[in-house]
Amino acid sequence: MSEENKNQDYSADNIQVLEGLEAVRKRPAMYIGDIGVKGLHHLVYEVVDNSIDEALAGHCSHIDCFINDNNSITVSDNGRGIPTGMHEKEGKSALEVVMTVLHAGGKFDKGSYKVSGGLHGVGVSCVNALSSDLRVEVHRDGKVFEQEYKIGVPQYDVREAGTTDKTGTFVTFQPDPEIFEDTVYHFDILVARLRELAFLNKGIHLSITDKRRSNEKGEFVKEEFYSEGGLKEFVSFLDETRVPILEDVIYFDGEKDGVPVEVAMLYNSSYTENVHSYVNNINTHEGGTHLSGFRRGLTRTLKKYADESGLLKKVKVEISADDFREGLTAVISVKVMEPQFEGQTKTKLGNKEVTTAVSHSVSNMLTFYLEENPDQAQVIVEKVVLAATARNAANKAREMVQRKSVLTGSGLPGKLSDCSEKDPAKCEIFLVEGDSAGGTAKQGRDRHFQAIMPLRGKILNVEKAMQHKVFENEEIKNIFKALGVSIGTDEDTRELNLEKLRYHKVVLLMDADIDGSHIATLLLTFFFRFLKPLIEQGYVYIATPPLYLLKKGKDQRYCWDENQRDLMIQEMKGDKNSNVIIQRYKGLGEMNASQLWDTTLHPDNRTLKKVTIDNAAEADRVFSMLMGDEVPPRREFIEANAKYANIDA
Repeated sequence: MSEENKNQDYSADNIQVLEGLEAVRKRPAMYIGDIGVKGLHHLVYEVVDNSIDEALAGHCSHIDCFINDNNSITVSDNGRGIPTGMHEKEGKSALEVVMTVLHAGGKFDKGSYKVSGGLHGVGVSCVNALSSDLRVEVHRDGKVFEQEYKIGVPQYDVREAGTTDKTGTFVTFQPDPEIFEDTVYHFDILVARLRELAFLNKGIHLSITDKRRSNEKGEFVKEEFYSEGGLKEFVSFLDETRVPILEDVIYFDGEKDGVPVEVAMLYNSSYTENVHSYVNNINTHEGGTHLSGFRRGLTRTLKKYADESGLLKKVKVEISADDFREGLTAVISVKVMEPQFEGQTKTKLGNKEVTTAVSHSVSNMLTFYLEENPDQAQVIVEKVVLAATARNAANKAREMVQRKSVLTGSGLPGKLSDCSEKDPAKCEIFLVEGDSAGGTAKQGRDRHFQAIMPLRGKILNVEKAMQHKVFENEEIKNIFKALGVSIGTDEDTRELNLEKLRYHKVVLLMDADIDGSHIATLLLTFFFRFLKPLIEQGYVYIATPPLYLLKKGKDQRYCWDENQRDLMIQEMKGDKNSNVIIQRYKGLGEMNASQLWDTTLHPDNRTLKKVTIDNAAEADRVFSMLMGDEVPPRREFIEANAKYANIDA
C-alpha cells in the first residue's frame, strides 16, 4: 500500500474511547494546567479546595496540610466527611464514586453547597488518577472508613477501620513520577496558597507542616494561618512594603443580585496597578467579568466625583481609565453559584451577570466612602492627576523607544549580535552581564539561532521609578528593541504587544555572585512589571553556569554546587591520594568561549531554569519587598532564604 493510501485509511477502528480516569493520565495538562511544578502543586489545591468548600458551607473550621518525608501529601479537615453509603446508580460506595469517577461530586446538588470552587466534579478524582498511591480515610457517623488506590484503581472495597468521635476527611497521596517531571514539593509555594486562602476565608484555621525539615527546637517546620479581617488584612499584607497614601483600607462586603461581593482596596505611592481577583476562592489571574465590573465601577465613580468636585478644572492633561488604577492595590472576591470558567483550570470568569453586580457594588461603596472622607478623596484625585501627567510623559518616551530611525534601519541596538535564523520559535537571546562576558558569549554561541545582548551594568530599578523614566532608560530601550516587543494592542493601550517578538527563549546569563544575583533580580522585576506576558507564556529563562572546574591530569569536570564538587573530588581521587585542582568561577569572564559553550550555551548540555509565576499576589509582594524602599522586610527575607547569608549592613 502506498503512503498516500495509508494516510487515507481512516476508519471506525481509529476512534478511541478513553474509559474512566484513563483520559486524565493521557492528557493531564488539560485537567491540572501542566505536569511541571505548577501542576504538581495544583494537586494539593484540588484537595484543599474541597475542604474549603466544606468550610464555606459552614461545616469545617480546621484544615491541615502535611508534606511527608517521602514527598507525599496529607490533607485533613474536620468537615462532615465524604459520604460513604451505597450509591444507588453506580452500585458502590459514594466515597469510591467521588474518588474514581469523573464529573461526580456534591457540587452539582445546590442543596449541599451554595457556592463552591469545585464545579466540574473532577478535582479529587484527577488527583487520584495522577497519584501512584492514594489513601482516603473518612470519619463519619462514629466510624472510620478507608480505601486505597494505585493510579486511581481501588485496591479493595470501602471498609470500616475502627470507631471515632470526630468527623472529617483525610487524604494522603503520592504524585506519580511517571506523570510529573519533578515530584518534590516546595514548602513556600504551598505556604503562599494557604495564606491566601486564610485571607479569603476569614475565621478558618489553616496550617502546613513540612516533615522533611526541623527547626532549631527539633520540631517540624510549620506555618499556621488565621485571619479575622479577611481581605482588609490581605491588602495590608500585599502592601506592607509600599507607602500607603490613604489612612485605611477601603472595604466593602455585601450582596448584589444574588452575588456576594467582597472588595478591599488601598492606594499607595507606587506607579503600578496590582489587582487580584478571585471567584469562589480560585485565583482568576486572567481576570474576567468580575474584574471588568470592578474597573468599570471604580473609573465611573471616581471620574464622576472628580468632575463634580471641580478638582479637575485646572488639569491640562486628559484623564484616562488607566490613571484611576495607578498605585492601586485591590483584591476582589466574588461567590458565584454557577460560575462559568474558561477551561478546567479556571483562570477567567465568563458570567456576564457578575459584571453588573460587581460594578454596582463598587460604585455604591466608593460613592459612600468619597462622601464620608473628602480629604482622602482629594488625595486619590491628586494621585490620578499625577498618574495622567506621568502617563503622557511615558507615552512620549515610549514612542521614542518604538520609533524606527532612518539611521538604525531595523531599529536594533548596536550591541546586539543577532542570529541568522528568523523563526522566533527557534531563536533564543542571551541577556549577558557586561561587555567582557558578552564578548566571550558571542565567540562561543551558535550564530545560527543564538543572539547575544550585553548589558552595561545594572539596569534601572523599575519598582521605584516613574513610568516615563523607565522608557527613557537606555538599557531598557535596548531590551525592547532587541526583543521586538512594544506597548499597546488594538484592545488595550497598556497591553504588551508580542506580534513582533523575535525570540521564544529569553535567557538571563549572569555571574554566579551577589552582583549577578542583583542584576538578575532587577531584570526579573522589569520583566514582571512591564513584560509579564513573556513570563506567563514561558519565554523567560535563567542560565546556570558552573561554579567549579575540577582538573586532574587530562580529566576535567564541571560542578554546579558544593555537594557535587565534594562528591566529584572523591571520585576523581579514587584510591590514590593525588591532588585535584579546583577552579572557582567568580564570573563568566573567567571562562573561555569553548567552556561557556560546553557548559551553558549548548542545548544538549546546559540547564535552564524556566521563570514561572505560581502565585501572582505573592510574586507581587516579593518584588515590591525586595526592590522597594523598606529595608527590614528585605533583610528578613534574605536571612530566611539565603543558604549562606552573612549580612553586616
